[in-house]
Amino acid sequence: MTSPDQTDIFSRFTAAFTHRSMREWALFVKASGISMPQFGILMQLHHKGQCGVSDISERMDISNAAASQLVEKLVQAGLLERTEDPHDRRAKQLSLTERGRTLLEKGLRQRGRWLAEVTASLDEADQRKISEALGLLIRATERLEAREESHFHKLN
Repeated sequence: MTSPDQTDIFSRFTAAFTHRSMREWALFVKASGISMPQFGILMQLHHKGQCGVSDISERMDISNAAASQLVEKLVQAGLLERTEDPHDRRAKQLSLTERGRTLLEKGLRQRGRWLAEVTASLDEADQRKISEALGLLIRATERLEAREESHFHKLN
């Protein structure tokens, strides 16, 4: 059982991390010349791999037409490519191009710099404690996400 103090600490850390992370992403996205929804599509493909426009519209809770427009701009920018789905020739699969992967890797490095600064400000013992605690949180989050994904697919 999680105590109110633990929940408060988790909430405060999550808020601080999210604020800083989103600020870093927003600065990066703005400098890259793409929109946040376009960036969301790139991140989805980065994390989930190849998918179709309907997968993007479901994940982003937007219409297929809106997803198609966003995708088209990314294709034209050379960040995504469309290929024929081997199981359904009428459908297209989307994947990151090398340029798209490079852009995301640059963004991940940029966001990671401030995490490195925070980590470097801690002594080794605290770094180890935090690494162990975050490892536990990551595993718990992955278990919950797997259950939610399973539930999501059962509903659809």
